Amino acid sequence: MTWLAILGAGVGCYLLKLAGVSLPARVLEHPAVERVADLIPVALLAALVAVQVFADGTRLTIDARAAGLAAAVVALLLRAPFLVVVFVAAATAALLRLAFPGW
Repeated sequence: MTWLAILGAGVGCYLLKLAGVSLPARVLEHPAVERVADLIPVALLAALVAVQVFADGTRLTIDARAAGLAAAVVALLLRAPFLVVVFVAAATAALLRLAFPGW
């Protein structure tokens, strides 16, 4: 059963890619399609960040990860380089977990 699901997912991914390549250029050049295509990666990344920060199994939670995200947002607003933003977020979460061990 597992192999059947893996095979089905692989075929589905292949067909989805094939459909994208098979679309005529005039469809892809439509302004609405271009706007949506530009926003999809941002939405997917935001969804991944939200799940990683606010989910703990099947529960919603606010812990040191949320504080790290808030610190990263502040660093971004201050126009810090990407590596500095990542370091600030990680250091904030680590220091809060060190200060509050159960958090």
